Amino acid sequence: MTTTVTTTEPVHRSDEPAAPVDLLLAGSARGLARRMLPDRGWARLAGGLAARPGTLAHRGGTLARELAAVAAGRADRAPAKGDKRFTDPAWQHNPWLRRSMQAYLATADTAYALLADAGLDWRDTERMRFVLDNLVEGLAPSNNPVLNPLGWKALIDTGGLSALRGARAFACDMATKPRVPAMVEPGAYTLGETVAVTPGAVVLRTPVLELIQYAPHTDTVHEVPLLMVPPVINKYYITDIAPGRSMIEYFVAQGQQVFTISWRNPHAEHRDWDLDTYVTAIVDAMDAVQAITGTGRTHLQGSCSGGILAATTAAYLAATGHGDRVAGLTLAVTVLDQARAGFAAAALDERTAATAIERSQSRGYLDGDELAEVFAWLRPTDLVWRYWVNNYLQGRPPAPFDVLHWNADTTRMAAGLHRDLVRIGVTNALAAPGTMELSGTPIDLGAVTADAYVIGGIADHISPWQGCYRSAALLGGADTRFVLSTSGHVAALVNPPGNPKASFRIGTVDADTPEQWLDRAEVTRDSWWPDYTAWLAARSGPTVPAPTTVGGAAHSPLDAAPGTYVHHS
Repeated sequence: MTTTVTTTEPVHRSDEPAAPVDLLLAGSARGLARRMLPDRGWARLAGGLAARPGTLAHRGGTLARELAAVAAGRADRAPAKGDKRFTDPAWQHNPWLRRSMQAYLATADTAYALLADAGLDWRDTERMRFVLDNLVEGLAPSNNPVLNPLGWKALIDTGGLSALRGARAFACDMATKPRVPAMVEPGAYTLGETVAVTPGAVVLRTPVLELIQYAPHTDTVHEVPLLMVPPVINKYYITDIAPGRSMIEYFVAQGQQVFTISWRNPHAEHRDWDLDTYVTAIVDAMDAVQAITGTGRTHLQGSCSGGILAATTAAYLAATGHGDRVAGLTLAVTVLDQARAGFAAAALDERTAATAIERSQSRGYLDGDELAEVFAWLRPTDLVWRYWVNNYLQGRPPAPFDVLHWNADTTRMAAGLHRDLVRIGVTNALAAPGTMELSGTPIDLGAVTADAYVIGGIADHISPWQGCYRSAALLGGADTRFVLSTSGHVAALVNPPGNPKASFRIGTVDADTPEQWLDRAEVTRDSWWPDYTAWLAARSGPTVPAPTTVGGAAHSPLDAAPGTYVHHS
């Protein structure tokens, strides 16, 4: 197949403080330093403020008065609820630390207020917000080794060893990409032993993927199987993370016949693998799933960039007269409509996209570590400075966390696929019917008539939930359910039942705007997983006796799960 994307002007709608993954693929072409350097956005910010001298004087005067109150010890400024940077009692009880914290908070608030006052357009606002976020959060006194009380306490408690450990950790992290503090220690988890342990086997291996079938846990199973399409910028096992938290383990226990794709980690010789290659691979996997289970229909579930591939595959099948092969389409934290989606959309233009494509073409792939760096600096407090304090100032190893182990287990993206996804992001092609072609066939997400289940995360900094909702509205099925889960990009998915803090909103996709949907969506406590498996069961045909073995006549088991491709570096 050949992918064709016609350039169109993106449609801009509601602001979203997040960045869809396919736009970030272009942002990874520039290092952090280049994104922080003064440019025309800085000049327009200065010009906007200079045009409002009264506002500038008011903000300056208010800040000066508050700083004077801070110096005199009369200020009552306190960190926001949930700000974990200043939880140590010393920030409140030590007068010098309290003053430094209050001065910082007052100055930060003023800086953000001035950005809002400048009257910039949405692109410049998002560009400057990224710069401001990283400057403000990087200059927090909690990051200063001279000021942070946690560092001093660790130094005293360890007799100075914490400083040596911190220096050694800093040197190790800066020696290799992505050059941010390590979030998990190497070797904290082992594939097939502590993560990705649900029993199963590889039943198909192609140059692009391994197809894993999981052994049934119930006497009967639903007739129509589920094929899971993972992201292409991380390994598949986020869906089979540690036992008790594994989505695949839970689905199998509910009587689903579950298959998952495990993508091969491409190298330079795979530079020509493009969107066509991956859509063809998914269709090949569907062929194998349907041959093994003896059915003509398959549920497709895709997450993040895997959701883009799953939706594109469903649209291609619909365009070629095979849409009925998709029993249901599930999209998890997936943005198909890229309209006005935060910093990445604001920073993205044809020149940046061309630079990103040229760079990956020259190497044959996009380096996953470069993308990991971009992701980290989108949430600097949580993903950079938190570990700066823990690893370097306190000299402590990061706490083991299975999700962060998976996050650090990066993969490359073939140059051809990178090119196609960047072009889709630039043109917002999936939101415009007929704009994009596969093998000369125009595709239209509105032609996908299968029922759909779409999940967003309310705090997602990669795939904004508003974009997920708009993406659900592009589908043409009569029954599309939208679920808004608590937490962010990954935690919204790794969300097993029994968490008292978890909840989700649920409703049909019938509101004009995401905000209108939010106002009237029903709130349910706990995880969305039981609702989803019930939704699947209602669309998966009758129950049949569970197979006694995995695979089939033409698909003998090749290796035990998690397979071989997941181990490739």
